[in-house]
Amino acid sequence: MPELINSDLVVLDAQLGGDKTAVITSLAQVVASAGRSSNAAGLAEDAFAREAKAPTGMPGGLAIPHCRSEHVSEATLAFARLKPPIDFGAKDGPADLVFMIAAPASGDQEHLRLLTKLARALIRPDFTASLRAARTTGEVVQLVSAVVQLDEAAPPEAASAAVATSAQAASPDAPAALMTIVAVTSCPTGIAHTYMAAEALAKAGEKAGVNVVVEPQGSVGAETIDPEVIRSASAAIFATDVGVRDQARFAGLPEIKTGVQRGIHNADELVTQAVAAASDPNAPRVAAGTGSGASGGGRSATAGGLGTRLRTALLTGVSYMIPFVAAGGLLIALGFLLGGYELALTYTAHDFTGGNLGEYVLANYKLTSLPPGDLSSHALLHSGLLLYLGAVMFKIGGLAFAFLIPALAGYIAFAIADRPGIAPGFVAGSVAVLTNAGFIGGIIGGLLAGVVALYLAGLKVPPFVRGLMPVVIIPLFTCMSVGLLMYVVLAKPLSWITTQLTDGLNSMSGSSAVLLGVVLGLMMCFDLGGPVNKAAYLFATAGLADQSTASFRIMAAVMISGMVPPLALALAATIRPGLFTEPELENGRAAWLLGASFISEGAIPFAAADPFRVIPAVMVGGAVAGGLAELMHVGLHAPHGGIFVLFAVDNKLSFLIALVAGTVVAAALVVGLKGYDRATSTIEEPALVNA
Repeated sequence: MPELINSDLVVLDAQLGGDKTAVITSLAQVVASAGRSSNAAGLAEDAFAREAKAPTGMPGGLAIPHCRSEHVSEATLAFARLKPPIDFGAKDGPADLVFMIAAPASGDQEHLRLLTKLARALIRPDFTASLRAARTTGEVVQLVSAVVQLDEAAPPEAASAAVATSAQAASPDAPAALMTIVAVTSCPTGIAHTYMAAEALAKAGEKAGVNVVVEPQGSVGAETIDPEVIRSASAAIFATDVGVRDQARFAGLPEIKTGVQRGIHNADELVTQAVAAASDPNAPRVAAGTGSGASGGGRSATAGGLGTRLRTALLTGVSYMIPFVAAGGLLIALGFLLGGYELALTYTAHDFTGGNLGEYVLANYKLTSLPPGDLSSHALLHSGLLLYLGAVMFKIGGLAFAFLIPALAGYIAFAIADRPGIAPGFVAGSVAVLTNAGFIGGIIGGLLAGVVALYLAGLKVPPFVRGLMPVVIIPLFTCMSVGLLMYVVLAKPLSWITTQLTDGLNSMSGSSAVLLGVVLGLMMCFDLGGPVNKAAYLFATAGLADQSTASFRIMAAVMISGMVPPLALALAATIRPGLFTEPELENGRAAWLLGASFISEGAIPFAAADPFRVIPAVMVGGAVAGGLAELMHVGLHAPHGGIFVLFAVDNKLSFLIALVAGTVVAAALVVGLKGYDRATSTIEEPALVNA
């Protein structure tokens, strides 16, 4: 097995830039120079994406940026001892010891076991002290290799240390005098924070005199906690960012729910809270029937305040809905490219009424009996074959789009009630479609289904009924109650609201339409892929199901304004490179492609480094682009793809004009704001010297 770290991957007492973006970029270049990556910029982008989810700074002057990346050929550790330290987001100050963990996207299990050992070693003060005292790169390599060395006598499963415990409490044979607390840790990538939190909780248990049995649900195929240990436990701690697999195992236990970062930073406090919850009859408890199965991803609605729970549920629904939107929208756009927009228009023939041209083609023709190419005046090459294939693509895309609102509702309910909420949520979403309640009805139906399913899951039932709850009783009664409520009470008012909204959008013209484009542009550029951005995107993509002129124009305004931030930063870095650091210039080169592909997150490295100048500038540019798109009646039939779905755009020249105008305005503002700050600093410096 190739070595995880060598002297080429170690940098001592170096200044790698003024912020964490520069440090990560430099370490990615170190990995590339050592022959472990052929694309340093791509590796850095993957690390930035992980960093955007949560800071990787740790207590004690540590940082551990990490990612899975297709740009890494083998699992690699790069290490830097920084002078001066750089802020990575830890509460106790900047970091001087930085490990970059780069794991291949394929996820080599043997290497991942080594990475988990390193994550645990970083909790030990003696290990970090040795790293600070090391005089040569060779000493660092020896120190790291020693802590990640696999015990050759132990099988891989044992070496993974899948279940971390305190006081050797890994089995029912643990000392009976000690209280047992079970815990689960998990982070989005499952490499570092998962295992650091597990180690921190285990050590906190030792200090508190409590048996803490931890199941790290990370990238390594870990063993699960023994069911006997769970039955003997007094409380459960869930320090997770991505949900708990098979949470139903812990049903009935008092629970402490938090994020994985708190598991690392405040492990002592969490153990103390768990001990107190064990003797508190009013403490929140793990609901029966919850658990996301082997696939993970579910999360009980008991975590966080009401606003946080609602936001999490809505974003979960949007996240799971987007693949249906993207696949369906792009297939419809591809159908239009091959067969022309006439596929969506009503077609009447002597033996066919009431449907569109696409349905007529599929009902009357097949591959061995192709339609005439002139059925659609915009069929590519006027080919009957391409017209037929376009009709097929258009139909498949429409079928995918039919799941848009049911998927939104189903996974909103899933985020609230876990697996028992999925079926009722999909049913509620389907009722919303059938009653013309639209995506508003889907959201309300998903929330209702999730709340009812969660309530039923928390009921105390006889043991012989418990097994039927998640698969029969909860789905049956939730579908029945929410379905009746949607049909009998909510269908007409929700349908009226949706109709009014649709009619209002369709009637928008002139200044009102421009104002809508401006607002959508501001939302798309405010948090670059965050909740506000996602809300605007959901509004646009949900409207695409109507296939109306207004919905196409809204989608165009959203996509064009979402392309502006990365393109504007790329342009600004190109025309005024002196205003940007070397890492930012490298990010700027990548941002051209990201912006052209409608990936707003390409501007995050710039916004993170300088939010008070970058974000207002790109918001203005996005507002200009969105307003111009509406003013010039640009329409877009695809929900994603950027410049690469130009074939699905109505009024292509205006699309490009709006995009260029927004990009230029945002870039000019970025350059102006950064240049003004630079000029001010230059003027003030002599005054300080003379003083």
